[in-house]
Amino acid sequence: MLPDPAQITLWLRQWRAGDKEALNHLLPAVYQELRRVAATHFRAERSEHTLQPTALLHEVYLRMVDQAMPDFRSRAHFFCVASQLMRQILVDHARAQRAEKRGGGQRVTLEDALQSGTPREVDLLALDEVLGRLATMDERKARALELQYFGGLTVDEIADAMDSSPRTTARELRLAKAYLLRELSTAR
Repeated sequence: MLPDPAQITLWLRQWRAGDKEALNHLLPAVYQELRRVAATHFRAERSEHTLQPTALLHEVYLRMVDQAMPDFRSRAHFFCVASQLMRQILVDHARAQRAEKRGGGQRVTLEDALQSGTPREVDLLALDEVLGRLATMDERKARALELQYFGGLTVDEIADAMDSSPRTTARELRLAKAYLLRELSTAR
């Protein structure tokens, strides 16, 4: 059973204030959810993939601990930061793999972000590039899509993290997904 989001927010604030005991409560509370999000990125990957969900999650944790801790406003904000780190790590890994194997590239499933009937594969570097272009035109839409795909957040959680209404967030996600589908289909 997951703790109340308000309790997670309290632990996050206590951790930021230097309370190490809060971290002992926080990690078990968010670990399974973060691992589930990380695992979704590998659902369609080959079994010998060199980066696994647990390793991705541990790398996120290490980067969070190494950098200056943001002032987490809520559980959703925490998952926003984690989703950004997952994206950075996955893109860095894909770039390293492509450099090792010329012409290679990591493939990921966009089933959640695109809500298609069957999983679609897309080059992670192409996805990152398209999200970057979208961010230059409309940062909110790119951010909402990043939070849903890389963070596994629901529309309500994204709305909370972005200080928006769920209805506005859902509309922004629909438009972002349409842009993403168009850009990725013309890139093939």
